[in-house]
Amino acid sequence: MGDERAGRGTFLALAAITTITAVVSSLGAPLIPEIAADADVPLTTAQWALTATLVTAAATTPAIGRWASGRLRRPVILGGLVLVLIGTVLSALPLGLGVLIGGRALQGVGLALVPLALAVARDLWDGPLLVSRMALLSVTAVAGAGLGYPVTAFTAAHFGVSGAYWFGTFLVAATLLLAVRHLPVASDGVPQHVDLLGVALLSTGTIAVLLAISRGEVWGWSSTETLGTGVGGLVLVIVWIGWTLRPTLPERPPLVDLRLAGRAGLRAPNVVTFTIGVGMYGLLTLVVVLVQSEPHDGLGLGLGVGVAGLILVPYSVASVSGNRLAREVAARIGPQVLLPVGCTTFAASMAVLALWHDHLWQALIAMGIGGLGSGFTFSSLPLLIVPKVPVAETGSAMAFNQLLRYLGFAVGAASSVALLDVLGADDTAFTATLLVLAGLCLVTGAGAALGGRLVRAA
Repeated sequence: MGDERAGRGTFLALAAITTITAVVSSLGAPLIPEIAADADVPLTTAQWALTATLVTAAATTPAIGRWASGRLRRPVILGGLVLVLIGTVLSALPLGLGVLIGGRALQGVGLALVPLALAVARDLWDGPLLVSRMALLSVTAVAGAGLGYPVTAFTAAHFGVSGAYWFGTFLVAATLLLAVRHLPVASDGVPQHVDLLGVALLSTGTIAVLLAISRGEVWGWSSTETLGTGVGGLVLVIVWIGWTLRPTLPERPPLVDLRLAGRAGLRAPNVVTFTIGVGMYGLLTLVVVLVQSEPHDGLGLGLGVGVAGLILVPYSVASVSGNRLAREVAARIGPQVLLPVGCTTFAASMAVLALWHDHLWQALIAMGIGGLGSGFTFSSLPLLIVPKVPVAETGSAMAFNQLLRYLGFAVGAASSVALLDVLGADDTAFTATLLVLAGLCLVTGAGAALGGRLVRAA
């Protein structure tokens, strides 16, 4: 009975980690217009309250995955939760936009803890119980993001932006206490080498590129600041690629295995992951702007942060449904159709929102369609990647895919608002921005379909 209670307590702690970190990560998007108004800054600047979280997640996920091996898994998870807690406190304090963005960057560490929670589950359980609990943990991560939007919006509507982050602080503190009480201590395994220079190059280069994208309208697209920051960031990313591809010793591997990521059968899933990541956060960002903006030049429903928080609910519900539907389609037709169908469905959601956005119900329908596309796409990735790599390389392949997902999220969050601003920030610009993103998804889906045919022919 004691072991059973301990098992339930451990699962409760793991579920809290996957749910609450997803809730906290979503404390950015619905609040962007409110943050912009409070700080009297453009939307492109306030958008960094979301972009910073996603950049941190991209940079830290592979590194934390290596640190948290064996006996260090528990202290790394607890340390990560402490950083997230510090981040929520900093974001809640009235210390200015810079401190808020810094706090949001620390909260991005929480997204890197989700794979660790799943790894703990794999260590503790097996058989049908493992399958059941892994499925539940995966669903709680999706549900947490969906829950975060309405909860954040409700809290912000009644207690302001600061109140939303104080609420996040309470949730993270409760999760930390559960983890301290119930996370098991691993006694075996040695820490893996972490490529700190690779982390620094990738994160600094990514931030510089996204900063140039988001600030280009303010600085001037041909200004020294924009060109210098953007080109400098690209150079750092190129240096990171060269550094990662250099010959290494087995005990000192690079941050991610780029050679593995470029193999036949893996290229299409990786490209789709990045593209759908861009589209997903572009869609989430733009729909919040639509719902909260006051009607201007035909754009904006003027419904406030409270209603904006409900916008992700149909997306999250449909994502879970799309996940289940994708498994049925894969079993009956084959997994090769999942990426093209997912990309096409996601593109359709953006086209629907681009052409029909005069009423809230139209936005809700578009988000539901987007959720189906997201569920189809992201649920298919393990089905397509795992069979293409040896067992020993599965972790590295999935880690790189997760890295691309978070990078896509960050690029989508920053570039969608920047493109909307460049095109005029009116109804025509809103439609054009969404159609550009839809076209990107369609082209990627067509490429995935062609790539799948070539792989099968080979």
